[in-house]
Amino acid sequence: MSSIGFVKYINMKTEPPGPKARKVVEETTRLLSPSIARFYPLVIEKAHGALVEDVDGNRYIDLNAGLGVLSVGSTPSPVVDAIKKQAEKFLHFSYTDFYYENIIKLAEKLVEITPGSWEKSVYYGNSGAEAVEAAIKLARYHTRRPRMLAFSGAFHGRTMGALSLTSSKTRQMKGFSPLLSGVTHVPYPYCYRCPYGKTFPDCGYFCTDFIQHEVLDKYVPAEEVAGVFFEPIQGEGGYVVPPPDFFKRLEKMMKPNGILMVDDEVQSGIGRTGKWFAIEHWGIEPDMVLIAKGIAAGMPLSALVAKKSVMTWEPGSHASTFGGNPLSAASALETLKMIEQGKLMENAERLGSQLMKRLNEMKEKYEIIGDVRGKGLMVGVEIVKDKRSKEFGIKEVERILDYSWKHGALLLSCGKSSLRIFPPLVIEQDMLDEGLDVVEEAIKRAAS
Repeated sequence: MSSIGFVKYINMKTEPPGPKARKVVEETTRLLSPSIARFYPLVIEKAHGALVEDVDGNRYIDLNAGLGVLSVGSTPSPVVDAIKKQAEKFLHFSYTDFYYENIIKLAEKLVEITPGSWEKSVYYGNSGAEAVEAAIKLARYHTRRPRMLAFSGAFHGRTMGALSLTSSKTRQMKGFSPLLSGVTHVPYPYCYRCPYGKTFPDCGYFCTDFIQHEVLDKYVPAEEVAGVFFEPIQGEGGYVVPPPDFFKRLEKMMKPNGILMVDDEVQSGIGRTGKWFAIEHWGIEPDMVLIAKGIAAGMPLSALVAKKSVMTWEPGSHASTFGGNPLSAASALETLKMIEQGKLMENAERLGSQLMKRLNEMKEKYEIIGDVRGKGLMVGVEIVKDKRSKEFGIKEVERILDYSWKHGALLLSCGKSSLRIFPPLVIEQDMLDEGLDVVEEAIKRAAS
């Protein structure tokens, strides 16, 4: 099926979706909630590492890591063995009411790898949105302040509190108002499409000045703000990377006013960018770090790691029955060990550099690539109608995704018209290259 020359990993036996896949899609439509939107009708049968096989026997290269969750790839043997071993001991005994050991071992590791040398405490949940909800409550509880700041283009989840901070797509909030009160959104430094019409670095970081002069000085009293929530690299918003000094300037504005810095690393953390946490690229140490997705190789787990001096809520004020599940904790411990011992952060940095180089070469060749941005194996490619107008290439992205998955590369989009490339950290150079061959052919066809 593929027209990309010699194929080593991809094996397309039939044009997807095949007959078995179509049946699953039909039954899904009949039985499951219509609120869930999918990129294309891929129906997975099995997966290992960065390879995925569908129910019709087609084999694909995974360029999205199960939406950023599969940091160490699918079904890694050390993680599977750890889960089996824990499953033979006990499956569950709520950590909100009782005690067990492996969540302590995991907390020790999270305290070690998160930024900041101060004492920390860990709260466990099941998902990124749960970590965000916990952070909202803790920020208000600790500061006794009612307001929060968040950024336009942000995605923090879809539960009611997290949704109140989210502002990446209107369909995510349409029909759910009123949302949580006290949230003010400010523009994110999206330099390719500066909301102020300025150009970096001549702008002089007008984005941070705007927060101070047009928000805090005029209608949001700083002494009423509990925390500012941010993604170091915006995910759903388009894989937007802020300029070098943005977070240091933001911190300098927030800290003197007692406003907590809340770092949402749900998509960018756990080695994805070549460091444990993306915020380390900007050299600041947040008061809270929110972790999920890549932490447990596909098992449901999230963590809020906060300064011990901030995590001051009393027993019973917040809890989660399934948070810190022992199987998820066992999986997370092995995942972190694999990343460290396998030098997967170094792999992300090395392959990320090669990935950026190749994508920038494509940018020179194809008029529809407007911008390439990212760190490590978290890279966005903004597709436009043409470089001059920068008009969003929405239809072009649809064509690129459709061609790519039908020819064996599992690619996703984000923002209005950006491709996101974030494969498992275990992916090897030749496999990544083969996937990119498909993606480039898709871009070439969309451009013509």
